Parts: sequence; structure tokens; C-alpha cells
Amino acid sequence: MIQLVEYSNPHHRQAVIDLWNGTFGYETAHNTPSLAIDRKLAVDDGLFFVALAEGQVIGTLMAGYDGHRGWLYALAVDPQQRRLGIGRALVQHGEQALQARGCLKINLQILSSNAPVQDFYQALGYQAEPRISMGKLITANIPEHLQG
Repeated sequence: MIQLVEYSNPHHRQAVIDLWNGTFGYETAHNTPSLAIDRKLAVDDGLFFVALAEGQVIGTLMAGYDGHRGWLYALAVDPQQRRLGIGRALVQHGEQALQARGCLKINLQILSSNAPVQDFYQALGYQAEPRISMGKLITANIPEHLQG
């Protein structure tokens, strides 16, 4: 039986770090899992979820809400647990949490080269939009020991 629960730092931290490192293969300091977890916990918005099977972390989803739009981030499912509906359940759980906060629209970003993930989200009702994603890295907020 799969449980979807709010992330608990002392119980889930290392398992989430391991899952994200294995799933996302981070190459930039600002995406370091421990930093991302710490920054999310500092917001304390209750929008960080884990999927558990027999008490073990097998999936994650972070969501964010700015009062207008919601965002989904860091959807990850253990490779051995994929295609069992866990990712879908996490997304739906995040959507419900955002809807309960009054969210009007949910956005997410995926790599344009990642066709399987695009297909996954399209099956859940998400559509590609004619937008350009832009970003600016604030290096002053990246701890010195993580800067290259």
C-alpha cells in the first residue's frame, strides 16, 4: 500500500537525496538536493510530499504557490516502482493541495528533449504552452562550498 505524506526532514532526507541524485543527475550547485530541501523547508508551506511503500521513500513531489499560480517540481519515482500510478498519484495530490489554497493555474517545466515526461503530463491534462522559460541564477544565495 502506497502512502502520500508530507515530507518529514529527519525521516526522509537521505532517501530523498538519493532518489533525486539517481533520477535527476544534478550538474549545477543550485540544484544540489540538500540545498533544495533546506530552501523548501525554510518556506514551510506544507507542499513537499513523499510517497512511501512499507515506510520507504519511493517518490517525491514539491509544489509551490505564489497566490496566483502553482508550480510542480521534483516529481521523482524510484525506477523500480515506475508505471504503477505513483507519479500520477503524487501529481494529483499536489494538484489537490494547490486547489485547496485557491490556485488558478498550475505550471511545470520539463526539458524539451524529455518526450516520455511530456507524454506523462499530457496524459494528466497538461499542455505545452507557447512560452519561453527564462531564469536568472542568484549566485549570492548559493553557499560558497557548492560554488564551482
